[in-house]
Amino acid sequence: MILWQLFVSYLKIGFFGFGGGYAMLSLIQHEVVVRHAWMTAGEFADIVAISQITPGPIAINSATYVGYTVGMQTGHVALGILGSAIATFAVCLPSFTLMVLVARFFMRLHNNRLVEGAMRGMRPTVIGMIAAAALLLIFPHGSDPDEQNFIDPWSWALFGGVFVGQWLKVNPILLIVLSAVAGILIYHVF
Repeated sequence: MILWQLFVSYLKIGFFGFGGGYAMLSLIQHEVVVRHAWMTAGEFADIVAISQITPGPIAINSATYVGYTVGMQTGHVALGILGSAIATFAVCLPSFTLMVLVARFFMRLHNNRLVEGAMRGMRPTVIGMIAAAALLLIFPHGSDPDEQNFIDPWSWALFGGVFVGQWLKVNPILLIVLSAVAGILIYHVF
């Protein structure tokens, strides 16, 4: 039953998640944390962080991790692996299906005023969904009212340091490594 709910949830996310992975985060968070309570907002934030540092699209990576976590709630590793496969397949299926259909008709419709207008109309929506995902990670509103988010003064200091480093054009890989080292020192050594 839970694997079917996982499939339906990620199929819905795949169909309605316009704008890429970051725009999908608010939909994923709503399904996973709010609607089904498969994990807490803090656990979801951890999954988003892991999904960002692993290769591949964030929506697919997070689907794999969430599917594994949900499947493992039954206590069997095989169901965790099956949950990963189901969630990943479900989130990819709508995009694959739509791309096959769109590819057939795109050359005929790409100069159509209605299609062009629809695409332009979706741009502000995508920006809003990305902003909503950022706000959900900063200010979670899960089922536990006492739950704290992952933002603390150290997080803001790390953010500020990376922001300045990016502005000074420091290599992004170096920034990631330095952030990881700083996180280990701040949260596990001190």
